Amino acid sequence: MSTALPAPRTHGAETVELYRRHLGSGRAVLGAVLGGMVEVDSEGPWVHTHDGRRFLDFGGYGVFILGHRHPSVVAAVHEQLHRHPLATRVFLEPVAARAAQVLTARTPPGLDLVHFVNSGTEATEAALKLARAHGRNALISMESGYHGKTLGALSVTANRLYQDPFAPLLPDTAHVPYGDAGALATALAERRGRACVILEPVQGEGGVRIPPPGYLAEVSRLCRRYGALLVADEVQTGLGRLGTWWGVDAERVVPDMMLVGKGLSGGVVPVAAMVATEEVYHPFSRDPYLHTSTFAASPLACAAAVAAVEALDGEDHVTRAAALGETLLTGVRAVCAPYLNGGPVREVRGRGLLIGVECAQEQAVGELVLELIGRGVLVNHSLNAGRVLRLTPPAVIREAEVQFFLAAFAQALRTVSARLR
Repeated sequence: MSTALPAPRTHGAETVELYRRHLGSGRAVLGAVLGGMVEVDSEGPWVHTHDGRRFLDFGGYGVFILGHRHPSVVAAVHEQLHRHPLATRVFLEPVAARAAQVLTARTPPGLDLVHFVNSGTEATEAALKLARAHGRNALISMESGYHGKTLGALSVTANRLYQDPFAPLLPDTAHVPYGDAGALATALAERRGRACVILEPVQGEGGVRIPPPGYLAEVSRLCRRYGALLVADEVQTGLGRLGTWWGVDAERVVPDMMLVGKGLSGGVVPVAAMVATEEVYHPFSRDPYLHTSTFAASPLACAAAVAAVEALDGEDHVTRAAALGETLLTGVRAVCAPYLNGGPVREVRGRGLLIGVECAQEQAVGELVLELIGRGVLVNHSLNAGRVLRLTPPAVIREAEVQFFLAAFAQALRTVSARLR
């Protein structure tokens, strides 16, 4: 049960108004639509609101692979907070060094150098700058790919809804169909020796798009053939989310750079990283002031990262994610089966604990989100695929919680299906 402090005195309506005044009217409206609930407490797979309700968290945008407030991560952060939470950045700092050691012990062989940052989009920026330091100024990303919303990252996030208000973005950027190695080969041939390719092993915000077998290995081969650098964005897919440590493990691909985030936080303190081979990392290694950030590699964040990786390893959550993913995918497909072929569901797909339910229309996704909230479950839509409901449950859920979700999902789908007839 929860051991949190009492809920803040500010309640739903007051918080909505504070959002409207100080954080933006759009977010305030969305909060009001969702009932004006205020989250005040969490533990494991559960989030608690100010009115005493609790919600099974199958959302969180992939952050909570260890659930909320994992005891080992909280203890490590608590100890670091009382010891030395932020560094001067003048002396060497041992927690960052330890975090790099622990992380690279689990990355594909050769990815030995780490640049810590505070978010996934910052990891993307670091990779794009490092590619430019090697003369790879042409960027190739995948249609529906998502890599963040800062200006450089936005250039390779292939969604005009987010790009157009901030154009022009980085020049010489191309987007090719995900899973189409032929289209990538054509784009690389036109940019021989000066390209950087960035892709997700499974597209998350793109609607849980799983590439055809052999695609990742072929992408790696094409990059070598045409002298391109390869960046694997594992911000959402890495650290056990797909039932393997990394999405590239499925085809034993070793990219030039890999982006890590979300689960690296342990669900407690934001932290992300760009990991690279020694050869590719050399410009950053030669000049440590070439790309810097005041709060990057803070002792507090790195303590969380060490504890998160060690918990994933020591408690065998990666293996557990694979087994739970199979159980959930089977269950979700069974629930959706009566609603295929003309119903509100088009397809269910997933790998590990990343599962997508593609609906026939966007309206169905929004209504399912609301119906599930009404039944005590949190899920996410997909930013680059409006018809896809996305499930990213933690690896710490138990059988009773799996059944709770499946029952709630069946009821929500039944209600939405009847409404949309």
